[in-house]
Amino acid sequence: MEFNLLGRNVKMTRKVLIKFIIVLVLYILFLFWVKSWMGIIVIPFIIDNYTTKFIPWGWWKKSNNTFFKKIMSWVDAIVFALVAVYFVHQFFFQNYVIPTSSLEKSLLVGDYLFVSKVNYGPRKPHTPLSMPLTQHTLPTGGKSYSEAIQWDYERVQGLEEIERGDIVVFNYPAGDVATSNPDVIDFHALCYHYGMSELGETMPIDSASTPEEIYRNYKAYYDAGLEYIKRNPHIFGEITHRPVDRRENYVKRCLGLPGNTLEIKDRVVYIDGKPVEQPSNVQFSYKVELTQTIPEWMRRELGISVEDLNLLYQTGQLPLTQESYEKLKNNKRLVKSISIADNDYTQGIYPLNGNKGWTVDNYGPVWIPKRGESIKLDMDNIAVYERPITAYEGNSLEIKDGKIFINGKESDSYTFKMDYYWMMGDNRHNSADSRCWGFVPEDHIVGKALFVWLSLDKDLGWFDGKIRWERLFRSVNSFD
Repeated sequence: MEFNLLGRNVKMTRKVLIKFIIVLVLYILFLFWVKSWMGIIVIPFIIDNYTTKFIPWGWWKKSNNTFFKKIMSWVDAIVFALVAVYFVHQFFFQNYVIPTSSLEKSLLVGDYLFVSKVNYGPRKPHTPLSMPLTQHTLPTGGKSYSEAIQWDYERVQGLEEIERGDIVVFNYPAGDVATSNPDVIDFHALCYHYGMSELGETMPIDSASTPEEIYRNYKAYYDAGLEYIKRNPHIFGEITHRPVDRRENYVKRCLGLPGNTLEIKDRVVYIDGKPVEQPSNVQFSYKVELTQTIPEWMRRELGISVEDLNLLYQTGQLPLTQESYEKLKNNKRLVKSISIADNDYTQGIYPLNGNKGWTVDNYGPVWIPKRGESIKLDMDNIAVYERPITAYEGNSLEIKDGKIFINGKESDSYTFKMDYYWMMGDNRHNSADSRCWGFVPEDHIVGKALFVWLSLDKDLGWFDGKIRWERLFRSVNSFD
């Protein structure tokens, strides 16, 4: 096929023409999907690459230097691969490996998940200038992204909405502030911890404290803890702020949807007053006294990891499913006593800026914010909703003489701009989740975990059952 285009003679084989049409149509359909019309500027370059070739795309192929051509062919392939990976990773799917036991025994440490971004709709990148396959730090150290360009939150239309029970990957909400020390997980919790250590005796909180006094004291705790961390960079590292899409990825099960009222009573989750059916593999911690060590064959049969076993020897507690609990309870030769562990501690429970006496087993009730809906604000609930109002929706908030001021104006209510979700782990007594850091805003949602494509047991060797073959290419829902 031969024709003239913009003063140039263009020769195209049938094969090249078909490839050109497919690429162009797919790209235009992609633009319609993401509604990013700026991408139209790329179309002339696609046309030129297949037809007029005003831009000498393969200029290096004409070189007489064989070594140079070989190097440039590698560079060309690497650049293409990086662009393709960035494109797929940003808009379609990514891999995620389970790093902790918070979802056991539904999902296990070492499970590699296929996470779809299409199901809930991919986010348009907040920080588009980043190195593919890195979250926030380069392997050699330093930031893997640039904040020179930052775009507002937008989400492409997905195939479905988040439903209760979905396994969801999201950016860690409390990760807006971090440090260069990777051991520092929750910066805000650390501030309250060290602030209480420094001011707890001089600014105590007791049953006689008013809600405003409690709020003011917790603010002082945070400020004191922040100053302590700043004074000790050799311990905590340098403080850094991360954009939403550069915060750590977490995976939990969604239990509360926007507009729901959630409450936990005696370890049972209630939504709008009705109990939610527990996953079959849900775990709780039990106080266990043994007459002898658990045999290796039994450890494997009950799904008790080496980490769980070490926890038992250190604390006397062991996370168990109902089935494993029954088997141990009935083994009188091995188990001296077994009972549910008490988890009545209130520190480190959300809201961190106002202890409400809630625990991991008895929590709430708490209303989960919904886009476009309002809530009445007072000193009894402002601690719960301050973080969504300020950290996630970008408002300023002050308390003066018992009155709430948002963006400088006295307010007794607030209308939310985003939907929020409540995420929890199935390993209920060993999961840092919404009970610790609160609501997950919609702009933090990464994608839906669909299936396990690889599963490696970190406690076993390659020739001793390291690959969990029975878990490969199974839907995450099949493990509930």
